Amino acid sequence: MPALFDKEIIISLSDTDHDITQIQNSFLSVVLTANIQLDDKFDKIDESYKDRLVLFVGLKSGSNLIRKYTIYHRGKTIDGSLQNDATTESFIYNTTKPKTCGTYISMREIEELIGIQTAIPYTIPIGFRVSIPLDDLLIFSAFTDYPNGLFGDLKIKFKISPHAFVFYQVNPIISMAKYYTMNKDELLGSSQQKLMDIDLMFRNWSLTFQYTKQFTQLGCTADLITGLHAEPLTESGLKNLVCYIKLVTISIKNYVITEVTANMEGYKATDACLNRVRQFYSQRPFVVPAQRVEVWPFPKSATLTGIRTSQNIPLSHVTDFCLLFPKDARATTCFENPCYQNMQVTTCGRNFPDMPMNILYQQFFQLQLNASNLDLLFEATDEFEDALTTPRNTATRRLNPHTDLTSFLITLQCERNSNGALTFDGLDTQNQNTSVELRGAPKYQGAADSYYNVDTSGKRPPPPILCTVHDTFWLFSPAAGGSCIYDTNHSFDEVIGPLSA
Repeated sequence: MPALFDKEIIISLSDTDHDITQIQNSFLSVVLTANIQLDDKFDKIDESYKDRLVLFVGLKSGSNLIRKYTIYHRGKTIDGSLQNDATTESFIYNTTKPKTCGTYISMREIEELIGIQTAIPYTIPIGFRVSIPLDDLLIFSAFTDYPNGLFGDLKIKFKISPHAFVFYQVNPIISMAKYYTMNKDELLGSSQQKLMDIDLMFRNWSLTFQYTKQFTQLGCTADLITGLHAEPLTESGLKNLVCYIKLVTISIKNYVITEVTANMEGYKATDACLNRVRQFYSQRPFVVPAQRVEVWPFPKSATLTGIRTSQNIPLSHVTDFCLLFPKDARATTCFENPCYQNMQVTTCGRNFPDMPMNILYQQFFQLQLNASNLDLLFEATDEFEDALTTPRNTATRRLNPHTDLTSFLITLQCERNSNGALTFDGLDTQNQNTSVELRGAPKYQGAADSYYNVDTSGKRPPPPILCTVHDTFWLFSPAAGGSCIYDTNHSFDEVIGPLSA
């Protein structure tokens, strides 16, 4: 099922050979080719290093690929299922999962693909396959075994997000060591000069070679190593390692989806089993809990003294607030820690959290683990922990990132879940607008403020983004060949209460 740039794709999520579809084990497989553009040739690199200086281009999570989607049931659009910002929803839901996917491009490949091009930017093709587990989409997050034989087939229609792609220069020491280990026999049989150049790189690599060590959104600029060569110092053969680092912009020109496959797990059921299930749900709906995310950029950006901004929005069964702090208007899946203190959200006469928070304190770290269910059975990824805990400045200077720190978000729980009861305890204003205010101040003001001072050229950040997480529910029935309602207006106890009465 090929699709051109910015075209919709629709595919079935059911198999006629299955009476029961195991959504939790199913996934979409998407094959894409894209043309990316670079404003540097990376042509100042010695022959010995071209194969192992590597760029990664791809996605921080496969599900980031989807920009918008809507769900169909028996050929009809399900009201309320449209999600226009699926990439942000995916970032919030999947940040704690290690699912990076993409392709690695060596400097030799870049040189060969650019060839005789003279016009800047230079264009090169890339391609890779993306796997998207269906339960990585928030709308399907609680699905397990779905009786499609009783309730009807589901389809998804979606568009690709070209703005979700990221790039990253792999640590040259690590990539060179891996290359040497994998190709040791070949290298030992090659020229002695190549081995000497590799050894020179290991011995002379300097901490002053400061390139960008984290993900950068395609379309943005990063400090990359564009040249690396051995320079003779003496006639006796003593050499020095010379490294060129400059700002490089990598962007996406276009893409084509060449293949989309829905890999659906499922099984058959006996007629007796299906009849029993049909009879059971003839008097009550088959309920599947779900959630959706709505995105509300605040109107005001940070100032020298901090943030104080508010947004008037309706709150419908809100369980969590999520805060994102972009440093560039093009940021889609790369967000960094603003390193603020006294931060708090106020709405409906309540403060979240109860006490103002310092983003780098242990108390805040534990709060985020709790909010992401990472304090019990599941362990946070290193990237998520580093983004939460790594200082970006001191009182006198900004600090360069030593690893990827672009997986930062703040999650504030709005439900107290008192007494362990399965009742809704979040925020609901009956879809009436209410004010949501965000306040905070930098820990260090002035030139050391790494959030307000995006770079040393006077660039300022766009406004922070508020995301609201809402409880929703799927209600299926076997009546009339299968019916479906996606309920966005009722809470858990309102949906379940009549069933348990």
